[in-house]
Amino acid sequence: MKPQDFEQLLANCADEPIRFPGAIQPHGVLLTLSEPDLKIIQVSANVATLFNRTPEALLGQPLHSLIGSEHAQAVQAMAELNTFTDAPPLHVTLNGAEFEGLLHRHQNVLVLEFEPHLKDFQPRALNGRTSDLGKMLRRLQSAKTLAALYDISVTEIQAMTGYDRVLIYRFEEEGHGQVIAEASAPSMELFNGLFFPASDIPEQARELYRTNWLRIIPNADYTPVPLVPKLRPDTGEPLDLSFATLRSVSPIHCQYMQNMGVLSSMSISLMKGDKLWGLISCGNRTPLLVPNELRTACQTIGQVLSLQISAMEALDLSHQREEKVEALAQLDKAMKASDHNVFDGLAKQPRLLMDLTLAGGVAIIEDKQLHRYGNCPEPAQIRALHKWLQASGEPVFASHNLASVYPPAAEFQQVASGVLAMGLPKPVDNGVLWFRPEVKENINWSGDPKKPLDLENSDAGMRLRPRTSFEIWKVEMAGISTKWSHGDLFAANDLRRSALENDLARQVEREQQAVRARDDLVAVVSHDLRNPMTVISMLCGMMQKAFSSEGPHTSRRISSAIDTMQQAAGRMNVLLEDLLDTSKIEAGRYVVKPVALDVNQMFEEAYSLLAPLAMEKGIDLSFNAEPGLQIKGDPERLFQVLSNLIGNAIKFTPRQGNIGISAMSNGEEIVFSVRDSGEGIAPELLPYVFDRYWTQTENNPTGSGLGLYITQGIVQAHGGKIVAESEVGRGSEFRFTVPKVMQDAHT
Repeated sequence: MKPQDFEQLLANCADEPIRFPGAIQPHGVLLTLSEPDLKIIQVSANVATLFNRTPEALLGQPLHSLIGSEHAQAVQAMAELNTFTDAPPLHVTLNGAEFEGLLHRHQNVLVLEFEPHLKDFQPRALNGRTSDLGKMLRRLQSAKTLAALYDISVTEIQAMTGYDRVLIYRFEEEGHGQVIAEASAPSMELFNGLFFPASDIPEQARELYRTNWLRIIPNADYTPVPLVPKLRPDTGEPLDLSFATLRSVSPIHCQYMQNMGVLSSMSISLMKGDKLWGLISCGNRTPLLVPNELRTACQTIGQVLSLQISAMEALDLSHQREEKVEALAQLDKAMKASDHNVFDGLAKQPRLLMDLTLAGGVAIIEDKQLHRYGNCPEPAQIRALHKWLQASGEPVFASHNLASVYPPAAEFQQVASGVLAMGLPKPVDNGVLWFRPEVKENINWSGDPKKPLDLENSDAGMRLRPRTSFEIWKVEMAGISTKWSHGDLFAANDLRRSALENDLARQVEREQQAVRARDDLVAVVSHDLRNPMTVISMLCGMMQKAFSSEGPHTSRRISSAIDTMQQAAGRMNVLLEDLLDTSKIEAGRYVVKPVALDVNQMFEEAYSLLAPLAMEKGIDLSFNAEPGLQIKGDPERLFQVLSNLIGNAIKFTPRQGNIGISAMSNGEEIVFSVRDSGEGIAPELLPYVFDRYWTQTENNPTGSGLGLYITQGIVQAHGGKIVAESEVGRGSEFRFTVPKVMQDAHT
């Protein structure tokens, strides 16, 4: 058989319409009812046998014609109030026999099921004991370990129900399952510890177990009872019996049960959150119908057991984490103590690293450095594996069967069948890889999991026939290590978190050191150069007096050169001051000393200083301030802001232009505006005008690009904001805010 053919057969099995069998088990009767009139629209064919009424005589009739007005009213009440699970079963007598009625609604139709009422049910006393729900719950609460919890559950359920075999079946991540607890009669074959292949319980069957807590099959050797009519009259579709207790079972499953040596079964789902964790599976050699009341008790047990399993597993996980805390703290300390990087710190604690995850070897990678401790693959193999892990993009990777996802691992599976790895988001190769060796062990399967399944013909084509052999089949597992526990995964994730925090702290510290070094350099340079520049400027002034421009030609040339030197020295002083201011702004150490200032006085001083520069270009310079405005600011620094903004406006405004400076009150602050009729700033450049080292190169050959950046820093240091608006060819406006001096309301 070709692999694709086999896959198709598995798909056929998975696609079997188990939710729409069109039939029920024969020990009860099923009706579907219309709402709100409660007329019978479908009925199982066995009403003729159990109720002595033909299906044709019941179809279209009101429900009370079958069960009486009182019971029909009870059904009506349950339907209107949606109390299907809370309401007690209906107890009716039909054709001289007592029945229990169970009601549910699914896909807009009411489904009413009748089962025989078993008043005097007594379970067989297996192993010399019986039990009840109260005893069961008390014993469950006494369990201290998960293993004890499982054993108590199977023992008590067997005592309550009388099933020959009760076992707990746990699903594994790979799809197959394992029997982890069992209580069986002496005559039964034991399955405890055995693995069952995933094909034994197809995915769609698992989904039904997930949505239904309980499933019962009193006698697998039965003939299905069809529904009349076969399709729903209201939709023309098959009736969905997903939640029907009487739903007919797949013939494959019935044959499977008989092959296992049982004729009756009951399954109780075990849930972990919304996921199917496992099953409590009950089986009996002979037909056995457990009463609804007892089934409800068993369902309750399944729910309690599910909660206890979840709670105890959570507690176990917590203990696993606690066991790692001390080692993780020591590794964190080692990373912090390292002079170079976090991985150097880890490399000094190889034994602690291996003990952290019970690994046989560990490799630590930091750029070109590779440290190996314990039993590890070769360096080239580790590098190749690490490259593959990086490509996967997983912060923490774990596998106990590495060769199944990374085929080259087959070369070193003896030392590294399992790998646990973590790395940091850094530009250089880095990470920690833990290795576990291959652990060859025998897995006991119930039947050969690799044996081709038998085929049989069906109406839907070739289907898989349920296996007939459940003999123990031993398989040696190769290329597999001990699984990484939740605690191991927690340790790797927590170590990564700690390494990431330490690495980021180191980066921040390095950046802070670089900033401090730069600030110190700028301060030293500014201080050490300022004095020579002052001396040069003074000497230039003295020399200028000695060489009058009215003297001989040689003297005029020397005078011109001195003037150039003086201008250059002055510009150098300005640049040094700008660099010092920039350094303080970037370091967050720019300090202003605000005092109360009169705005009109500030404007007068600015005009006296800047008006001559404006007059040289014939620019109209106007100042306008509301009377009596007072601000809270540093006089020297705010004057620097005004000088910079007005100076820029003069620089970039053509001759005969105009510049307007204004100050207006706006709530608790004063808005200053410097508007010019200059050339403007291009829209694509406007967002960057306050950036460090940005400058308008045209008509500005000596600009440093720091003026507006410093201006912004000064305004922000006052608690204000500065914005720029501009239109090419029409001019620009710079607006900034400064806190107002608030007058006392009583003065």
